[in-house]
Amino acid sequence: MFRLQTIICTFSVLSVAARADFKSRNCSEVREACIQKGFSFAHVPVQEIPGEHLRVCPQGDTCCTQEMEDKFGQQSKQDFENLVDEMSHELRSTFVSRHKRFDEFFLELLENTERSLNEMFVRTYGKPYMQNSEVFENLFAELKRYYTGGNVNLEEMLNDFWSRLLERMFTLLNSQYIITEDYLECISKYTDQLKPFGDVPRKLKAQVTRAFIAARTFVQGLSVGREVAQRVSKVNNTPACIRALTKMLYCPFCQGMPAVKPCKNYCLNVMKGCLANQADLDPEWNQYIDAMLLVAQRLEGPFNIESVMEPIDVKISEAIMNMQDNSGQVTYRVFQGCGQPKPAGMTRSTRGVSDVFNARFRPYSPEERPTTAAGTSLDRLVVDIKEKLKLSKKFWSNLPEALCVEDRVTAGNASDEDCWNGHSKGRYFPEVQKDGLTNQVNNPEVGVDITRPDTFIRQQIMALRVMTNKLKNAYNGNDIAFQDSSDEGSGSGSGSGCTEVCTTDMDAAVTEVPVVKADRSGPVDSASLHTPSLAPPTILALSVLTLHRQWR
Repeated sequence: MFRLQTIICTFSVLSVAARADFKSRNCSEVREACIQKGFSFAHVPVQEIPGEHLRVCPQGDTCCTQEMEDKFGQQSKQDFENLVDEMSHELRSTFVSRHKRFDEFFLELLENTERSLNEMFVRTYGKPYMQNSEVFENLFAELKRYYTGGNVNLEEMLNDFWSRLLERMFTLLNSQYIITEDYLECISKYTDQLKPFGDVPRKLKAQVTRAFIAARTFVQGLSVGREVAQRVSKVNNTPACIRALTKMLYCPFCQGMPAVKPCKNYCLNVMKGCLANQADLDPEWNQYIDAMLLVAQRLEGPFNIESVMEPIDVKISEAIMNMQDNSGQVTYRVFQGCGQPKPAGMTRSTRGVSDVFNARFRPYSPEERPTTAAGTSLDRLVVDIKEKLKLSKKFWSNLPEALCVEDRVTAGNASDEDCWNGHSKGRYFPEVQKDGLTNQVNNPEVGVDITRPDTFIRQQIMALRVMTNKLKNAYNGNDIAFQDSSDEGSGSGSGSGCTEVCTTDMDAAVTEVPVVKADRSGPVDSASLHTPSLAPPTILALSVLTLHRQWR
């Protein structure tokens, strides 16, 4: 009787164990999960099978065939690329849209400024301006060429503009003489000594060069940020990374637990291993962002290109007025230095000088000025981009943490017992690794060769480093494309050469340009001007007085 009871009890235990074993072997849940994810496998086991064929997932009893594990590997790679693409989308779109917005703004500002100047000068100066308008057209063409990346030395270009303007005005104001090309070349040599336009060229040159250097470099910076973000977001997965991703994302399927998600710290180690090179971009990226923010400050303040360009017609007109006021003295000193040209004859000399520039400049009222970039302003653009730039700091080192969140990859709480730890459902114990390539030497999940940095990422680091250097120079008003290598701090070429504590003496000149009075101190020493020939003093004095009266 006792033996019969023992047999019955043993049979009952075996029956329960068999039922439990049958339940654990059932792969129907895996089959349903695969269908929901869009997999189309030739065969999904109904029950668990021996897993000796598996190369990534645990080799015990499994619900996966070799085909399933291979396709899970392919899907893991795609899933990871999609996750990184999704997480970096806002960063990339920020740089794309803001680059486009700033570029359109600056180009439209140039176009509107040129159109405004043309309309005002046609109204103010009429035919003499229209006959010489190519001088101004060339100015704006060169400014645009510089902004769009052309090899233009701003200081030399602006000096050339004032020399050309002096030649044209001198010819118009002295139409009773034959002014040859050689004579004009002689005049241009003495532009700095004569200062016919007063102090306007000097101040305008400082304002324009600093503003254009800052604007061009800032837009170039946005372009570099856009390119780096787009390139680095396209991850290059190593075989070791793909194995680790497959093990983390899809080996739960093979274990019959498709609904179980990875533990957070497990996910972090996998992501830090797969994104080790991206994390190494972060220090240079952060320095680049800081440099962009510095130049943005300049755009808001002393290097505001909008504040410089909108009144440029007023400033150039003030310079023209200065030469009008000083025309007698300028002519006298030119005749001293270059000799008196030959008379042109009665036909030309009878033209009145007052017909040349006979109207003082009347600027448009503010409501008449054209708006730029669909009515926006540079200040609003800068405030917007500054906020976006600040949010992008530490983006690459924060990427693993951003990916390993509950609604994307992980089970949620790092201490969760009901998460996948790479082997089974349970707590994940290994320590989370630090960021960067060298810190992955002991990564328990991803085999990383720390002796072979990603060449492509290193190229992006170098691109950021070069751009950061340009931005720091632009912050100080310098264009490194035209820096004198023998004296980097001198500011030779385009740029002001100001130090870290860059002075802003130009601010007042943005709204007010002083009119420089004519130099009444007398003739310049002829020896210093290498005088080729001098007109008799009496004739010269009479001609100066005649010109001055006609001008008035």
